[in-house]
Amino acid sequence: MSNLAITEIKSFIPSKNFAESQRFYQALGFEVASVFGEVAYLKRENHAFLLQNYYNVEHAQNTMMHLLVEDANSWFNHVKASQVEQNFSCKVSELTEQPWGMLEFCVVDPSGVLWRIAQNIR
Repeated sequence: MSNLAITEIKSFIPSKNFAESQRFYQALGFEVASVFGEVAYLKRENHAFLLQNYYNVEHAQNTMMHLLVEDANSWFNHVKASQVEQNFSCKVSELTEQPWGMLEFCVVDPSGVLWRIAQNIR
């Protein structure tokens, strides 16, 4: 029998301004673990994504990430305290209980990528 174990799966996130996007994600608490050419490896604990120095408005504004967390309220307070709205002119929605059983809010990064940060409540 073959070993089909998955070690990791990551998404490539576009950036309009590569350096600014790295600073934005660091403000949210991600670590820039490495940068190799046009790609930065960002992580927090055991979770990671790849930030690419590539921007296409249609691609960026149609990219959505879902970050499932244990405590959406703590994350909401953390994001608000990071002042990313003021420092990066990005948008943060209100924390809302959704009919599909999640407590969530959204963050739009400086390139237009939508992050849904949510907690299962049912």
